[in-house]
Amino acid sequence: MELGLRQDDDLEIRVREAGLRPTRQRIALAELLFAKGDRHLSAEELHEEALNAGVTVSLATVYNTLHQFTEVGLLRILALEGSRTYFDTNTSDHHHFFIEGENRVVDIEAAPVSVHNLPEPPEGMEIVNVDIIVRLRPKVVRKG
Repeated sequence: MELGLRQDDDLEIRVREAGLRPTRQRIALAELLFAKGDRHLSAEELHEEALNAGVTVSLATVYNTLHQFTEVGLLRILALEGSRTYFDTNTSDHHHFFIEGENRVVDIEAAPVSVHNLPEPPEGMEIVNVDIIVRLRPKVVRKG
């Protein structure tokens, strides 16, 4: 007899507690998303991972699931590269490096980052969060 819960049981509970029905596809995608710790993935990357893992799922279903997970707080959305959106499994307040040319997102480890002179929000609104994305690229070595 197995002691404790299997990972998919944990994920099923997590998805159900977030208010979503734990369908086979949602659980399979959640397993891919959350099994490897904190990660940043695009829908296309998750779709490719799913297909490679033998999960039959359309790209549209991947998009829908990622947006549903975001709406219920299981993921955090990062709009970085024009039309490219990344989904972050770490939903805590933190900032990111974006490595240009590699299209790679990396968490900024608990560094003190401060933002000064934020504008006053419009009447009836409040600032919820400020996302900072620091873009990086390899240094160009100039001969001279």
